[in-house]
Amino acid sequence: LIMLKHKKFFSLIVLLPIFTLLLTACGKSNSAAKTQTITVALDWTPNTNHTGLYVAQEKGYFKKHHLKVKFVQPSKDSAEQIVASGKAQIGISGQDSLASAIGKKNPLPLTAMGAILQHNTSGIMSRKADGITSPKKMQGYRYATWNTPTELATIKQVVKDDGGDFSKVKTVPNNITDEVAGLKSKAADAIWIFYGWAGINAEIKNYPVNYFSFRSINPVFDYYTPLIIGNNSFLKQNPKAAKAFMAAATEGYQYAAKNPKASADLLMKAVPELKSNQKLIYKSQNYLSKYYLTKDGQFGKIDAMRWNNFYKWLNDHKLVEQKLAKNQGFTNQYLPKQ
Repeated sequence: LIMLKHKKFFSLIVLLPIFTLLLTACGKSNSAAKTQTITVALDWTPNTNHTGLYVAQEKGYFKKHHLKVKFVQPSKDSAEQIVASGKAQIGISGQDSLASAIGKKNPLPLTAMGAILQHNTSGIMSRKADGITSPKKMQGYRYATWNTPTELATIKQVVKDDGGDFSKVKTVPNNITDEVAGLKSKAADAIWIFYGWAGINAEIKNYPVNYFSFRSINPVFDYYTPLIIGNNSFLKQNPKAAKAFMAAATEGYQYAAKNPKASADLLMKAVPELKSNQKLIYKSQNYLSKYYLTKDGQFGKIDAMRWNNFYKWLNDHKLVEQKLAKNQGFTNQYLPKQ
């Protein structure tokens, strides 16, 4: 009997490690099965608009939500085209760019899942000495244009709203990659910029400029840019993954809003080439961190009235091929409860 008990005990000792290995293997298999890979198409090279996403990557928020996230940059195709084709499931866009993609007879299968910035930070920057302090004062000066319908209609509208005549504004092709250098060299007199980058760059370089924002002239231009967009098929088939992505992104941007310097460090750790512009990254991050959240601390929320006001303006000015419907192109359903 004693021998039998010893044999049973010995058998148990031998079998325990085997059971442990099997359980561990099963656990790893289940964990691997839960992890979903998502490709994100950026709208441009990595910058402070994207900080919250890189924070989510570096601090393990995506991993916590069982996601493996890969970032890609647009080349020949735009972020909208890359996401629509399914080569990426999620991307970065803007409400104006999204309108062109969905406002046509064969719309691209895209939906905005959340706003990165709560306000449009774009406007016109010019040399201080020229005194272009409002749209009307662009008359007689050269505006650098990309010659796109929505862009030109925006300039026409703000000049008109300011009591000016757009026909008196001269236009030159916008081939400018560094706005401060463009103004210094007099390649143009007035340039459309996003203040969080080009305006901050002028501050760092101590270059005296004038700036006015479009939203300060007409609230219809306080549209959402940039945005997080998703492929419609992906969203329909993978709602849990979409919600997980937005939950991780929310954590990332909330951290960035509260910790500008630390989040800028995480961005530069993830994208080392940005370290060559360290002063710009820190100051830009400090500026944009104030725009990531709503007044009550929410990330991503899109206000339907603001969204629809801009799309109505596009419809009224016939700037889209197919009229945009009310509430078309966005949802807040993937945002976590905050």
